[in-house]
Order: sequence, then structure tokens, then C-alpha cells
Amino acid sequence: MPDRILLYGVTGSGKTIYAARLAEKTGLPWYSVDDLTWDQGWVPVPLAEQRRRVDEICARERWILDTAYGQWLDIPLARVQLIVALDFPRWVSLTRLVRRTAARIVDRRPICNGNRESLRTPFSADSIVVWHFRSFRRRQARIRAWVEEGTGPAVRRFTSPRMIEAWFNAGAIE
Repeated sequence: MPDRILLYGVTGSGKTIYAARLAEKTGLPWYSVDDLTWDQGWVPVPLAEQRRRVDEICARERWILDTAYGQWLDIPLARVQLIVALDFPRWVSLTRLVRRTAARIVDRRPICNGNRESLRTPFSADSIVVWHFRSFRRRQARIRAWVEEGTGPAVRRFTSPRMIEAWFNAGAIE
């Protein structure tokens, strides 16, 4: 079983949920990237500090990260042993994202560092829904390049929630 795992996928694919489940199943420590990159009040952590935090985690022998932003993707890629790639169709991830965002607006549950989503969050210029459309193709292309190149760490590409569920249920985390 690998000791350093990166969950990578398009916005809304379920990276955080699957990372939490993987941590529970493997006993590996999981680090929520949103907690590392957003302070209270939706204030972004300065890039140098993000890189320092991620570098500190990735220097450890055992970890799971639930994504990697392009500004510091090089750090986990230098040490990761397995990339769990969520390459779901846009309609799957977008449906999940909209449903999750609506639920968080209604129930006001705190997310990263006590932040909460509000009714104006999905309609702002830096909305997570807008980010989904901006980043979808780029993340999808990166996943497919990793699989095709085959020169880096092992990549398990899942193209549907059913596929990753079967992997979890088979107990074949490798």
C-alpha cells in the first residue's frame, strides 16, 4: 500500500470525501488542502505560505492530500506514490458541486477554517462554480497526460463514481 497519496480531480468530483474515506480505510493522515489555503473570512493564504505548508506535509513519510493547486503541484508530485485521479464527466462533477453548494448555503455548515458559503458566493467572480468551468479542461487534460505518459507515480484513473466505489469495496487500495 502506498504511504503518500494525492487525490486529484476536477472541482466538484468529490476529492475531499474520497480522501477522508481513504484515510479512514488506510490509517494514513489526511490533510485538507482547503484548510491549508484559506484563512477565516475567505482570505487566501499567501502563496509562499501555502507552499511552505504543503512542503512540510509532503516531507513526511505518510500523507493524503485531497488536491493540489497548480502553484505548488510540483511539491506533492516529487514525493507522491499514488495519484487517485477523479476524471468524471462534467455533468457529474457540476451536479455534485451545485448540490453541495446549495446545501452549504441552506444549512450554513462551516467548511475550511470556519468559512461558510452564502447566497452571494456562487455568483461572485471567484465563485467555485465559475472556477469549475475555468479549470475543468485543464485538470482533465493533466490527468489524461499522467496516464498516457506513464513515467511518473502510479495513477489510478476513475471515470465514474461507480468505478471508485468498486475500488473501495474491493479493498484493493494499491
